[in-house]
Amino acid sequence: MTFTGLVGRIFWFPLRAIIAACVALRIHPNILTFVGVIITGWSAVHLATDRFVTGGAIMVAASIFDFIDGKVAHETGLMSKFGGFWDSVIDRFSDILLFIGLIYLYSSLGRTDYVMVASFAMMFALMTSYTRARAESLIKKCKVGFMERPERIVLFMVGAFTNRMAAVLWVILILSIFTVADRIILTYRELRDTGEAIA
Repeated sequence: MTFTGLVGRIFWFPLRAIIAACVALRIHPNILTFVGVIITGWSAVHLATDRFVTGGAIMVAASIFDFIDGKVAHETGLMSKFGGFWDSVIDRFSDILLFIGLIYLYSSLGRTDYVMVASFAMMFALMTSYTRARAESLIKKCKVGFMERPERIVLFMVGAFTNRMAAVLWVILILSIFTVADRIILTYRELRDTGEAIA
């Protein structure tokens, strides 16, 4: 189960009321998705100013919007290919905002080492998504590896609530490297088996 799915199950009754209100008010799911990235940006500001616990709490709020936008789209019949595209693009912005918040924090503290760790973690986090998207334009499915976006958000929250963000960045970086490598290898093997790996 993904993190947003877990949030949905735990808080189903209040979330159901929020979803019903959004449906009744005809709030477009794409708007909810956009609100989610704004809230994530607010969380990033708190991370950048070393207010981790508050930032973590705001991340929880942002994850609620991650959960309800799809439900509202389903119940209002507003599911679309563009909606899926929009959701994916906004997710990337959300990821980047959290990393930028941490990069700013470590830069202001003079911790060049963790500026680099956060930067490389951001790079491989983005490559995790890109390798899957690119691979699935060539092969049927490429979901190998552990470090998907829900796992990253959970780790960000753990780091925020425990004040162990530096350690969490190392975990995200290392697991993201392995995930990217797994996806490259899987794609090569799938294409090799069909005779398309080598021109």
